[in-house]
Amino acid sequence: MVQTMLEVIALHAADAEAAQAGGAHRLELVADMAADGLTPPTAVVRDVLSATDLPVRVMLRDAPGFAPGDLAALRRRAAELRDAGATEFVLGFLDANGWVDRAACAEVLAELEGCRWTFHRALDNSADPEAAWPVVAGLGCDTVLAAGSPRGVADGLPVLERLAARQGEVRLLVGGGLKREHVAPLKAAGATAFHVGSAVRPGGWDAPLSAGAVRTWANLV
Repeated sequence: MVQTMLEVIALHAADAEAAQAGGAHRLELVADMAADGLTPPTAVVRDVLSATDLPVRVMLRDAPGFAPGDLAALRRRAAELRDAGATEFVLGFLDANGWVDRAACAEVLAELEGCRWTFHRALDNSADPEAAWPVVAGLGCDTVLAAGSPRGVADGLPVLERLAARQGEVRLLVGGGLKREHVAPLKAAGATAFHVGSAVRPGGWDAPLSAGAVRTWANLV
């Protein structure tokens, strides 16, 4: 039986400690949530890796939207983060027509041989998320973070239910406006992995992450 999993967004070491205390199973480490999450500074990555023994997936995204800002610079950052100890990552790019940009993904992935990684919510913003699923799976990720819709889980539930049925070696990680009432129907459809950010920060992104809120979610999933 596949174990359920709760991934929590962390911004720094204090978040990582609170998430682990609350029972999170994995962290997604990002910076700048005003831009929906960009690559964090190398020093922050080192701090977080020292503060927790949870798996930490580090965002590789250098610009708002779903096209890379500077691929060469992003490759250099990937190499730096690996040197700092990061072994798991999050990335994903679309081309100007809204299709998965396999060439851009491949350039960054050239720096990540042997690493586990998540294709993030670029899938939701693609021209056809369901058609994109096998394309993304073919890139070598083990996880796809999706809400089923650019507007979030509430609008994307039908798509998520269909994607959950297509899981194999690639696991669906549901996140993006996820609410507690969504968990039961998603689990019934076959989803086993859930991702939260603002849901465990009752005071907003500038306030501390709540270990108690993480515990509530960990028990729920």
